[in-house]
Amino acid sequence: MNPIIAEVTIVPLGTSSPSLSAYVAEVERVLSKYSHIKSLLTPMSTILEGDLDEVLGIIREMHEVPFSKGVQRVSTRISIDDRRDKQISMHSKLEAVKSKR
Repeated sequence: MNPIIAEVTIVPLGTSSPSLSAYVAEVERVLSKYSHIKSLLTPMSTILEGDLDEVLGIIREMHEVPFSKGVQRVSTRISIDDRRDKQISMHSKLEAVKSKR
């Protein structure tokens, strides 16, 4: 199966501070266990590249992190690019755009 690219944004709601960077750092620590999964932290989300089932499992694990820190509500947004006609990667998608400038 070809790898997919998923963008995930995990937002803990009802925290005591408007700053969420400590939660983001804890969520990102989950990815350190999965060195074979490519990931990219952006200012607004995290992008993952890998097997669909494994990426979804990792996202589930990431989603649980704020709950483990006492948060009672978490909003998680997931966007998946699953292309079956050819293999894609974060790099190849960027290169495709750059080649057309």
